Amino acid sequence: MSKPEATADRAFNRSMLFKLVVVALMMFGFGFALIPMYRAICQVTGINNLVQRDATLREAKNTQIDYSRTVSVEFDANAHGPLGFMPEKSSIDVHPGQLTTIMYDVSNSQNRPVVAQAIPSYAPKQATEFFKKIECFCFTQQTLAANESRRMPVVFVIDPKLPKDVKTITLSYTFFELNTPALTRGTAPAKPGV
Repeated sequence: MSKPEATADRAFNRSMLFKLVVVALMMFGFGFALIPMYRAICQVTGINNLVQRDATLREAKNTQIDYSRTVSVEFDANAHGPLGFMPEKSSIDVHPGQLTTIMYDVSNSQNRPVVAQAIPSYAPKQATEFFKKIECFCFTQQTLAANESRRMPVVFVIDPKLPKDVKTITLSYTFFELNTPALTRGTAPAKPGV
């Protein structure tokens, strides 16, 4: 390659490098400018309005809550075996459709782990289909370590379609121990040699 050709190639390469750097800087600037442009377009059109509050909305309200009536919910707890079991409150008043949480305290007084399951029942029986539990310790077996105490929630809602004549619902749980040793079940141990 002759000297004039090499000089021409270098000049061409420098010119191309300069053009590429200018294009890269322009692309970077355009990308940077897209953010405020995007915000301005969203604000004008009203789309993707995630951060602005509605000035007319003071407080979000659940329109499914029936504030015109109140239902008294009574809580009962029974335990079979070594468990201590009781609700935080014996009763509360709720509006149908209102999300409500009640806590139950359970304790294992044994020096061994206990596996137990809670079984719910409702009174009156017709209220069963209208009492909707969203979270409940009764959904799964509970394992309590030796001498462990625990607070467990029940999150529920009473369906607004509950008949108007039902003013009180009783939610009763019975906690059964599932791993009861043979001696506590009332059976005597087998005698050797018999």
